[in-house]
Amino acid sequence: MKIGVAQLNTTVGDLEGNHAKILAAYREAVAQGADVVLTPELAITGYPPQDLVFKSRFVPLNLEALDRLHAEVGTAPLVTGFVDRNDGPGAPFRNAAAVLVAGEPVAKIYKSLLPTYDVFDEDRYFEPETVTRPVELAGMLSGVTICEDVWVPPFLPRRLYPRDPVRSLVLQGARIIFNISASPFNVGKPRQRLEMLSRLAAENARPLVYCNALGGNDQLIFDGNSLAFDAKGRLLAQLPPFQECVRVVDMDGPEIAPSFQSPPEELHAALVLGLRDYAGKCGFKTVVLGLSGGIDSAVTAVIAAEALGPGAVHGVTMPTGYSSPGSIDDSRLLAERLGIHFHTIPIQKAFDTFKEQFRDIFAGKPEDTTEENMQPRLRAMTLMALSNKFNHLLLTTGNKSELAVGYCTIYGDMAGGLAVISDVPKTTIYELARWINRDREIIPASTISKPPSAELKPNQRDQDTLPPYDALDEILRLYVDEAMTGRDIIARGYDEKTVRWVARRVDLNEWKREQAAPGLKVTGKAFGLGRRMPLAQRFVD
Repeated sequence: MKIGVAQLNTTVGDLEGNHAKILAAYREAVAQGADVVLTPELAITGYPPQDLVFKSRFVPLNLEALDRLHAEVGTAPLVTGFVDRNDGPGAPFRNAAAVLVAGEPVAKIYKSLLPTYDVFDEDRYFEPETVTRPVELAGMLSGVTICEDVWVPPFLPRRLYPRDPVRSLVLQGARIIFNISASPFNVGKPRQRLEMLSRLAAENARPLVYCNALGGNDQLIFDGNSLAFDAKGRLLAQLPPFQECVRVVDMDGPEIAPSFQSPPEELHAALVLGLRDYAGKCGFKTVVLGLSGGIDSAVTAVIAAEALGPGAVHGVTMPTGYSSPGSIDDSRLLAERLGIHFHTIPIQKAFDTFKEQFRDIFAGKPEDTTEENMQPRLRAMTLMALSNKFNHLLLTTGNKSELAVGYCTIYGDMAGGLAVISDVPKTTIYELARWINRDREIIPASTISKPPSAELKPNQRDQDTLPPYDALDEILRLYVDEAMTGRDIIARGYDEKTVRWVARRVDLNEWKREQAAPGLKVTGKAFGLGRRMPLAQRFVD
């Protein structure tokens, strides 16, 4: 059997555009000799459609698109994802796969295991299937599954479901397993998926073909990396990461070696795709960001230049008297090397004027974080003026470490349309910068080597306020990503005072993060989608 795997970049809600993509991919795969063609989970609607499903015409229009596809396919079956109505008790809809063949009734398969954890909320919309049955595809009894249906312990945080859809299908005679998926990316997940699916194929002694979604949809990034295995779990095909691709897989073909990107390369590719799709799908052609001469804005600028092209990126340096000449020079040099637009708009005069209006009411009080925070807020006003005037998407440049402990200014450097690196810890930012410079120096060496500073007061350094980033990031990983208590982290040998300070800062700054720009999710636990903490609460560990 030859399987066409269509790894597509669909857009949520673009029913017409998604229909056209699916049909074009189907025709391409059939022309290459495919016996069956797979597209990703909810390919017609895009994933995740969220509350769009409650709009009165959304589900009917997606069903109309499905009917049109059915009228346009030939004798080779097309397996595609859509939202179906649920006419029985329970949730109003079904996460569904359709098998479309010319002249035959539509066969519908419903998702059995509905994830409701982390970024997923499928129980809100969909009713799960309780009875799984194989279907005949191109003369072979086949098991069609949808995403979570193939995820099994130990690859889940714990045993979440009492049922095993794949095993049920095998016991009913399915000779091959298909999975259409929309599995979001985080660093290391492609390798995890390959290991899991290889083991699943081998344990059930059945070939398995996995078609994953591709592209950025809001905070989620889908990496593709579609896979095919024989009945011994040997890899037969691996589609490229972070690229649309239509490929016909010969299930009698030879075993191949898996291919994985290094963590920095994988992370870079994900962020580029996430930014490119967020801007494009929201209608932005250009972006603007502040260039401080620091490593965070430098890495963000590199990602933006690759995602949209240098001519679409506008970097702005906004010096005050606290800005070092080296920071301004580094910003200019970075912009020259990237070929992006570079603008200098000093804000010292505006800063002096702004402080002057508080002269009487602040009389007798020393300058403190109030005056420090005026500067990033003036910079935000400057960048937003450029965004408004030229329809640029404003990119924020704060990293996960800063966001975690509130080392950022609400309505200042947090203001923007997309937080590109808000799920990337500071230590990983340095790794990413060194990877960017692997062949030639793009980010100035002094940007990487100098002590990080917000430059909001004389001789300021991040480490005047924060613990060293290597210690901070590891404590944050345990406290945020692993949800460990401060007590348990201290028991691992970390300094008690530091742990208590970090934990308290994380807890006290939920209100800031609630108002942050949406950020691209690239780790196992990101702030925003998938992490829901109360703002008004009194639990203190």
